[in-house]
Amino acid sequence: MATKEELLYTIAELKSDYIRQQGDIEKLEATGYPQMVEKAEQRLADMEQQLAELNKKLESYEA
Repeated sequence: MATKEELLYTIAELKSDYIRQQGDIEKLEATGYPQMVEKAEQRLADMEQQLAELNKKLESYEA
């Protein structure tokens, strides 16, 4: 099991990737690549799921 510090680092890294992915989606939408937008949006959904799981693990440290 990861330490609290490792979880916090992973969450911060994932949030950074999430923000970068959102910017990529905006660029893809502006340039007209709908299939790539769909894939990128799926990656965002996957990241959201990962964040939810990591935050749940983090809560166990704080309980």
